[in-house]
Amino acid sequence: MAYIFLDESGQFTRHDSDKYFVVGSFTVGDHRRTEKRFRSWCRTRFPKKMRYQDEIKFSQNNISDRLRLRTIKYISDLDVRIRYSFLERKNIPSGFWKHKKLESGLLYAEVVSSVVEAYISDSDDEIRVFCDQRKLMGITKAKFQEMLTARMLSNLPAKSIFTVDMLDSLQEPNIQIADWITGSIARYYENKPLGKGLFAILRNNIIGDGIELFRDHWLKKIKNKKLNRND
Repeated sequence: MAYIFLDESGQFTRHDSDKYFVVGSFTVGDHRRTEKRFRSWCRTRFPKKMRYQDEIKFSQNNISDRLRLRTIKYISDLDVRIRYSFLERKNIPSGFWKHKKLESGLLYAEVVSSVVEAYISDSDDEIRVFCDQRKLMGITKAKFQEMLTARMLSNLPAKSIFTVDMLDSLQEPNIQIADWITGSIARYYENKPLGKGLFAILRNNIIGDGIELFRDHWLKKIKNKKLNRND
């Protein structure tokens, strides 16, 4: 059985300086062990006024660089196995836009699917995915779950079990770990301070390369238009 925990960093359409949207995830041999150890780390290593928060997010401004690096090092030592997908916001295909509005729920489902598919192997007979709760513009939570389940089961051996749940990260330390992992990867791609150091710590935990979605989408469209004009 594989337990997959994931979270995202960035926004699809918000007008800020961030170029990328990242979904990061991890699996681990004993998810209850990582849950207990990460909770213990937060309650003993962070400043006293933060220790009993329900969640300490990677993006909080009142965390020192030293503590941020130490926390990521601690997470990497838990033997987490990481996979991630990302996209550059300017490359979002026109097919995800309807009447000038982005169908972000469908886009989110596509990015999450690309990450989860990377875990599939012939030996997997049961996969359980847990992601943070978020608004899914254009689709319901039930539709999101239905889309992922149908897509994954079509690639899994017969009689396999696949489930996906959206949980409140305040109640799930493993999703909080995914938040720290994803935040570190996003900081690396955004070329922000500490990004290279954080990514270097996680590098040995990352399986393969990150999956970039839609990188050549618009380039291909331009080439096809030129070919059509020449016909």
